[in-house]
Amino acid sequence: MSQTIPVTMTVNGAQYERFVEPRLLLADCLRHELGLTGTHVGCEHGVCGSCTILFDGKPVRSCLMFAIQAQGHEILTVESLGTPEHLHPLQAAFQEKHALQCGFCTPGFLMTLVPFLADNPQPTEAEIREAISGNLCRCTGYQHIVEAVHLAASQMAQT
Repeated sequence: MSQTIPVTMTVNGAQYERFVEPRLLLADCLRHELGLTGTHVGCEHGVCGSCTILFDGKPVRSCLMFAIQAQGHEILTVESLGTPEHLHPLQAAFQEKHALQCGFCTPGFLMTLVPFLADNPQPTEAEIREAISGNLCRCTGYQHIVEAVHLAASQMAQT
């Protein structure tokens, strides 16, 4: 039988305690232990950005972390952003500007962009492209994503 270790973490404002194997990846813990399937696992090498979450407010690749590293930390996943009835401005802008097709990469883009826009509420196109340079999309090209970020930034500035 494998050894398990207790891990307590706050995810999307709720505290969770789980007993996990030391080798369990944080992405797998979020998806399989907590049922938060918005965090997608693509490359499992930290290259594609699909598994990006906010870890103590900073975007990180959850496929590169072990669940035990989350002990005592605060995590936000894409499920924390909005609801179908009340989308986060970024989600609404992605929808309006057709900045997604299959949607697999979208949670990673959104979780990368939330702190980016908090730090840079009026980004230039070059700054947006730099911010999303660690996230890969195989469907859209990036122009619609850039347009969505501009739209979200302008809408967020009005509130």
